[in-house]
Amino acid sequence: MNKIRILLAEDDENLGSLLKEYLSVKGYETGLYSDGNRAYKGFIQEHYDLCLLDVMMPVKDGFTLAKEIRLINSDIPIIFLTAKSLKEDVLEGFTIGADDYITKPFSMEELLFRIEAILRRTNPEMGESHKDLYPIGEYIFDSQKQQLSRGDHVQKLTTKESELLKLLCNNKNKVLERNFALRTIWIDDNYFNARSMDVYITKLRKYLKEDPSIGIINIHGKGYKLIG
Repeated sequence: MNKIRILLAEDDENLGSLLKEYLSVKGYETGLYSDGNRAYKGFIQEHYDLCLLDVMMPVKDGFTLAKEIRLINSDIPIIFLTAKSLKEDVLEGFTIGADDYITKPFSMEELLFRIEAILRRTNPEMGESHKDLYPIGEYIFDSQKQQLSRGDHVQKLTTKESELLKLLCNNKNKVLERNFALRTIWIDDNYFNARSMDVYITKLRKYLKEDPSIGIINIHGKGYKLIG
């Protein structure tokens, strides 16, 4: 099956790059555009399955861009990203035909949940292409149920534990960069969140200790790697 292609229009360079990298890890091909005009040209030239549009952009704002996209393709799902939470903006977004609306700051996992929910609704085959079960040595991790199983033993995970383990699984045998994980799950990569993530890593190691063939190792100055 071909990868789902997402058009991302976001003028914040750091957030745009982070979103593109995260969506790539999740199996989506993403075209990143820094303003509405570039995004419109990209939409005409390329095929996309879903649009993530920042509302406040230079040259052409997200609402104007969405109206122009709707004239070309009335069915493509559109999610607006915005720092605003004013009722008028939300209403305008849905009047244009938004499928969803998410206010910054948001967690990457929440955005992914919204994307997958829309794809399941608009194109069931696409929505089903993203797996929930991950084999980890003798364990099976069910990210949907937030459970880690080994034989008859089932360990229930917290949301943060599950989100962190899912990131590690999606980067298995590769370095999961510390700051990327922090920004993805905790939104802010400050000292206190970093210490919190260390605690969760320790907990995950404890849950996985019964299988010596796997492990979560520290990569000094970079992050963590799930090996096995």
